Amino acid sequence: MKARALCFLGLVAWAGLAGGQSPRQDWSMWGGTAHRNMVSALKNLPDSWDAKSGTNIKWKTQLGSTSRGNPVVADGRIFVGTNNGNPRNPAIAGDKGVLLCLRESDGTFLWQAVTDKLDGDSDWPEEGVCSAPAVEGKRLYYVSNRSELVCLDTEGFTDGRNDGPFQDESYKGPTDADIIWKLDMRKDLGVVPLFMAASSPVIWEDLVFVVTPNGRDSADEKVLAPKAPSFLAVNKETGKVVWQDNSPGENILHGQWGSASVGIVDGVAQALFPGGDGWLYAFNPRTGEQIWRFDLNPKDAVWPKTRNYGISTPVFSDGQVFMSVGQDPDHPNGVGHTYCIRPGGKGDITASGRVWQYDQIRRSISTAAVADGLVYVADMKGVLHCLDAKTGKPYWTYDTLSPVWGSPLVADGKVYIGDQDGDVAVLKAGQELKKIAEIDMGDSVHSTPVPANGVLYVMTQSALYAITAPVSPKR
Repeated sequence: MKARALCFLGLVAWAGLAGGQSPRQDWSMWGGTAHRNMVSALKNLPDSWDAKSGTNIKWKTQLGSTSRGNPVVADGRIFVGTNNGNPRNPAIAGDKGVLLCLRESDGTFLWQAVTDKLDGDSDWPEEGVCSAPAVEGKRLYYVSNRSELVCLDTEGFTDGRNDGPFQDESYKGPTDADIIWKLDMRKDLGVVPLFMAASSPVIWEDLVFVVTPNGRDSADEKVLAPKAPSFLAVNKETGKVVWQDNSPGENILHGQWGSASVGIVDGVAQALFPGGDGWLYAFNPRTGEQIWRFDLNPKDAVWPKTRNYGISTPVFSDGQVFMSVGQDPDHPNGVGHTYCIRPGGKGDITASGRVWQYDQIRRSISTAAVADGLVYVADMKGVLHCLDAKTGKPYWTYDTLSPVWGSPLVADGKVYIGDQDGDVAVLKAGQELKKIAEIDMGDSVHSTPVPANGVLYVMTQSALYAITAPVSPKR
């Protein structure tokens, strides 16, 4: 297999613009790149702002009443998942899943993808779209609240054309989404989701990888569709399944809400899947052959008291993989673990692949940020941990005093982390703890701050803020 130059795997996605303009610094998927490392090389990002007075706020846009689908920024547009709590079209009322497209420069609404809710325990009320999209060129990929992997035209119907083979959109006005293709994981593949679909797709060459929401029944009695796939490789042009895997089978502990990552190991690409059974799996991304697997729990761990699974996303950094484990945020808090894994070998590498294991962390759904030899990872209790990337040695912890759902972002020498109480802490990156600021956003921050083109984006439950550093006066 050719290990093509995966230029999108750099720390920042750079896309040269025509006419000699400066290159863009977009954040085109969850984690910025297929490595999923929550780190950016951007400089001159803000360390202070005031959401109430508007100080250093470039613009603010109202979203729905619950917003879970972390924003991505690509080609002058912002795409963000929310619900229909703030209807853009008065004719579309009620509880819906909504993916919004906004203009990057000023937050102006451009178009939306709207999907009806499912009945029962497959689509939790008011949660909206929980998937962060992945954008490449003029195509966008996301998972709808109806457990569909959907490919959209990034221009929507604003261009007046209905592109692609899919022609049966429910809404075809100038502010509606243009669907290119759609893969219904329930109807086409037999997946039975629990509560919601939340995986954020990742793109590699001509494939899109996604974790299916297949899970147990809401009473946790059994997996309703153990033979249905848990991990998919889909052709990005056609929406056809190239290969699928159902390794967790009947051993799914609860639900599956994680996301995949792709990295290069010894010159060969690997696609990582955090299984709902508490194992991390690596596959040949072209063929679907399982390369290795790693148990993310101690041998004596027992569900649901001490055994966990991966809701966070595995991160590739410096030839190693970093990941923490947790459970549904509605479950009681408990013991967690963070791992550093050497992603080589074949079969079960739980013993041989473990570089270190950090146990002084509670259950976590946060994806790690790895930068300058340090690992930053947060737990659901609200504590941010700074660890040595080589040894797992803890340097410091910072208690936000509120649950953390999102992930830390490292950029411009700073660490940004939001919490459920609505605060965003700004800390100095490094081995010594130093708090720079703590900013009240006025509403819960369940998302991860996003850097793009000199702007920091912070999404609360109901609004998206574009924040900039103050301009220094000319001398």
